[in-house]
Amino acid sequence: MSLSFTAMIPIFMVFILYFLGMPIVYSLFGSTFFYFLFIDTTSQPFLILQKVMNSTQSFSMLAIPFFIMSGSVMNFGGISDKLMDFCECVTGHMKGGLAQVNVLLSMLMGGCSGSANADCAMQSKMLVPEMEKRGYSKSFSAAITAASSAATPVIPPGVNLIVFTLIAQASLGRTFAAGYVPGILMAISMMITVAIIAKKRNYPTTRDKFPPAKVILKQAFISFWGLFFPFGIILGMRFGWFTPSEGGAFAVLYAVVIGKFVYRKLSFREHLIPILMDTIAGTSSVVLIMVSANVFGQYMSWINLPKIVASGVLNLTDNKWVFMLLCNLVLLIMGMFLEGGAALMIITPLLLPVARTLGIDVYHFGLVAIVNIMIGGITPPFGSMMFTTCGITKCPISDFLKEVWPFILSLFIVLIILTFCPDLITIVPDLIYGPAAM
Repeated sequence: MSLSFTAMIPIFMVFILYFLGMPIVYSLFGSTFFYFLFIDTTSQPFLILQKVMNSTQSFSMLAIPFFIMSGSVMNFGGISDKLMDFCECVTGHMKGGLAQVNVLLSMLMGGCSGSANADCAMQSKMLVPEMEKRGYSKSFSAAITAASSAATPVIPPGVNLIVFTLIAQASLGRTFAAGYVPGILMAISMMITVAIIAKKRNYPTTRDKFPPAKVILKQAFISFWGLFFPFGIILGMRFGWFTPSEGGAFAVLYAVVIGKFVYRKLSFREHLIPILMDTIAGTSSVVLIMVSANVFGQYMSWINLPKIVASGVLNLTDNKWVFMLLCNLVLLIMGMFLEGGAALMIITPLLLPVARTLGIDVYHFGLVAIVNIMIGGITPPFGSMMFTTCGITKCPISDFLKEVWPFILSLFIVLIILTFCPDLITIVPDLIYGPAAM
């Protein structure tokens, strides 16, 4: 089973158009329509347009705008500020205390923003200027901000977790639960890296000493509503109180109540329009990528590319560990060039069937894929978080690259551990939901 060069033209077109500066959404749409209009005319073009509409007709997809909106409400409602205060309380005594705050806040913001680029943008504006004032170099501040944001979509309710669930037709509750250990390991690896660099460069602390337990408990109580948020969503879905989409709606209501009546920072008159604009911008970006990748997936299915890839991989190896290493290589490269959602939408339908054939757990494959793509997002030449952070902070990319490589290395180590230790990913969902059927 093989493909002709003509059938492969849309794949080459996607990358050519993307490298010429066309947004990935239009690159995917344009390549697909080119194939069905000019190469293979046996299918009516209106069927592709029908696929565009059908791609949006998913009740589960409603979870995406709701969780994006809840993150925006949390930012405006002061919940993010309280989380930052808690992070500073716990890590401020360490060398490079503000850099440690940066990492810990990204981990906790996984339950708020759910998006690596949203976390990047927020912390680039909020933390990088403060780090520069306290003696950190701009390049180091930008590097740790981009690197730490790689953990954000891995912690529930990260948008990429939702995207993977929709593709794999898996349980969103299990996918969310599977994200905790990988996200925490990523954060710990970066905190260790920060500690080593900070000690070498003698970066300052923000506190003289580790605060007493009473102070930490008091700050945890103040920040409780933000800390509880991701666990509350998981528990709600586990006990059947709401579906994933209803959980997103509940998250918005939760954030509004806490921001308005507990922290009293949220003003509907002042914040409603910015919240709606953030939600529209974030949702349109994610959904457009999902729809365009779905349409491109129609082309891949039409030429039987998933079956060809599966057959080729299985002929190459039937060892699941070798397969996972090959996946790491492919996904990492995809993450370097494509936005996380698009890379996930394109590559998962190709590789997930092979993973299932080899007996690899769906959630193990999904979390390894997401971690891979997130590492690619801070890696040259086209890492999206790299460009987001450098664009906002005005940090030269050459300086950024000199500082980011230790963090990429630490994340690689975590990736290898997750690849060969699937129990680290499945332990939490198995504890909450029981062992999954293969």
